[in-house]
Amino acid sequence: MTGAGVSQESGIPTFRGDGGLWRTYDPMELATISAFEWDPALVWQWYDERRANIASAEPNAGHRAVAEMAGVREVEVATQNIDGLHQRAGSSGVLELHGSIVRTRCSACGAFSGRGAGLPPRCRCGGIQRPDVVWFGEPLPPRAWEGAVRAALEADLMVVAGTSLAVWPANTLPERAKSSGAMLVEVNPERTAMSGMMDLSLQESASSALPEILRLLQGQSPAGSETRMGPSGDSSAFSQTAAVPTNAACLLR
Repeated sequence: MTGAGVSQESGIPTFRGDGGLWRTYDPMELATISAFEWDPALVWQWYDERRANIASAEPNAGHRAVAEMAGVREVEVATQNIDGLHQRAGSSGVLELHGSIVRTRCSACGAFSGRGAGLPPRCRCGGIQRPDVVWFGEPLPPRAWEGAVRAALEADLMVVAGTSLAVWPANTLPERAKSSGAMLVEVNPERTAMSGMMDLSLQESASSALPEILRLLQGQSPAGSETRMGPSGDSSAFSQTAAVPTNAACLLR
């Protein structure tokens, strides 16, 4: 399960962290259906800027590690991100809980198509197109949500990376996995409200920790572990060369 922190190192701002979008912009003016109905041109100007930023971004080591995990384990990816970087890194069947900024659909007939001309862009039917994202107050896409719940309930390991776990209902997925017996591993530079329920909380960036988790799943030792072993197995044991504490490796193998 991934959030905005995974894509931050690809140059895409988060929403709630330092420098997050919602510290600069009012989400009620840009990310609700009422805002779109009131001023679709303004909403589209903001999303066009974000689409351009995302189009120029590249997947980072965290995205690539997640894609490579599918080669050694049965992996399902549920993401709160709308940027499509997991797919560009090679992940397939990604469950996009909050939709995709890459896609455009008509607010009238529901048809999916490329962005039309004009501001706001219009569908062939004459309706105004909108980004295919989930705005505040809207339900999650049923197929993506149902797939994520199923994956959480069936998982033996859930890695929760780059999310503050502040948004409902996505933040219920770790609890569902835990209640079904899964091990929970959190990867986030800062502690979250759910860090206490995690079996392992790694206070590191996704691009640093996820490649090391991949190495462990492949049966390898963490990079630099021979000389950088931490004493406690928690985030205080990190070093410049080993994002995952060596004595935590047994938990992931």
